[in-house]
Amino acid sequence: MYVTSEKLLLDAAGGGYAVGAFNAENAEMVWAIITAAEEARSPVIIQTTPGTLKYLPEGYFAGMVKNAAQAASVPVVLHLDHGSSFELAKSCVEHGYSSVMIDGSKLPFEENAALTKRVCDFARRCGIPVEGEIGVIGGKEDTTQADSGVYTDPAQAAAFASATGVSSLAISIGTAHGFYKTAPALDLDLIPETKKRTDVPLVLHGASGLPDETVTRAARLGMSKVNFATELRDVYTKALKEYIASDSGAFDPKKYGSHARTAVKELVRHKMSVCMSEGRA
Repeated sequence: MYVTSEKLLLDAAGGGYAVGAFNAENAEMVWAIITAAEEARSPVIIQTTPGTLKYLPEGYFAGMVKNAAQAASVPVVLHLDHGSSFELAKSCVEHGYSSVMIDGSKLPFEENAALTKRVCDFARRCGIPVEGEIGVIGGKEDTTQADSGVYTDPAQAAAFASATGVSSLAISIGTAHGFYKTAPALDLDLIPETKKRTDVPLVLHGASGLPDETVTRAARLGMSKVNFATELRDVYTKALKEYIASDSGAFDPKKYGSHARTAVKELVRHKMSVCMSEGRA
């Protein structure tokens, strides 16, 4: 089933669990994510970043994911992660994405709100929900670098949601993109505080490398969408290297590609358990 993210995240917000959002880089990862979702009977969100769309354009991903989703027995969303401009968000909607994010978090509040509202106004006319971001999440995501995170102020988050009309909101609680070199200083209390002040589902970025119990607790406290990217890339690459190391004469991409996609599927299935989304489809 190919669906938008709006009902999935509202259901998660009301049910005390999170929907896993997994970044895909190629067809193998798309297969892995959807297969894991069907095995777990879980709703799922597949994401692409602006950098990934330079490697494989949005029309390719939309065609691939929509085709796979229509044959799947669970709800599947295709989402633009960290949309870098109005033009890219618009293009993704026009190519058939069922959810988009516009990330203006590094802009001053007023400029971020204006950009986000512009995307929301356009996407809403097409029936597509929009994720925004308030507060800067540290680390490196795609080609975007932030040296340190800025914790989200719950009152500012409420004002932002009201001013823009976003369907979901990414907030900063101290997480960072990429793998952690030191344990992050998380403020999990910001989750219920922000949830009380806003009426939209909340999104956790930078979950790769967090302890499972931390992700589960964040979901219980009110994070309705949890993003995973770095860990998927890492396990895919390690599995591919492992296969080639075991068979130096390997030349058929289907062989090592199958090995890598199975490794990603197993990781995604585990993360769905951590998010408590199993059996929710």
